[in-house]
Amino acid sequence: MADAPDFQNNNYISIVCSKGSRHGLYFSINHTTLITACIYFSVRLSIDSTWINDRDQFLYPKNILSVDEYFSSNCLVFTIFNSQNKVSSINCTNHLIPFTEEEVNARGKFASNFMTDFMKGKIQPEQQDDLFGGEQKKAEPMVFSPEAQAVFNAGRELWLYYHKQPRCNVNASLYDIREHFQGRNDKGKMNNKSEDAVYMELITHLRTTLKVLANKIAPKVYEYGFLKK
Repeated sequence: MADAPDFQNNNYISIVCSKGSRHGLYFSINHTTLITACIYFSVRLSIDSTWINDRDQFLYPKNILSVDEYFSSNCLVFTIFNSQNKVSSINCTNHLIPFTEEEVNARGKFASNFMTDFMKGKIQPEQQDDLFGGEQKKAEPMVFSPEAQAVFNAGRELWLYYHKQPRCNVNASLYDIREHFQGRNDKGKMNNKSEDAVYMELITHLRTTLKVLANKIAPKVYEYGFLKK
């Protein structure tokens, strides 16, 4: 779900299973639009809103994104592991599992291995105009920056711990994992914390590495012209 191009509406930016009732802007994500969606998502959410920038408007970028080896993959990782990724395997097939069954000691086969296949370059996008410029090329295995790899490592530890739980959902998304450990209050809102100390240590570490990755993405937001300095 997208929204008006300013910081005040960034809280509404999210990845969801289906179109909601809010009067927002929605567009579908598939194997061809995934990277575009992740760039949009990351550009909007990698920089915190402050009293200085909360009126700033996001703009159409310069046509130079293809020169950066890591920008697209950094945005992909930032999107997958961000709390605004609200995909839940309860409501739809979770195509965003960033690990193989073997990596997290899953107790069964995932309903979808799309994401790991995509990152390995096994899924070719359909030819279409690239929203953010650059020629569309044949899919190849993605390369990841040290900051993105740190997020993967932190996320893997969290998934491994979750899959040790007696009532784990094999196809769980990050949203499902958070809900499992944090639970919900009487109003149905997910709690901010969990009584499980190991989980809190793991999710805190994941958020820390994600913040470092966000700081890697943020300068590019200005360099590519998504925002004016």
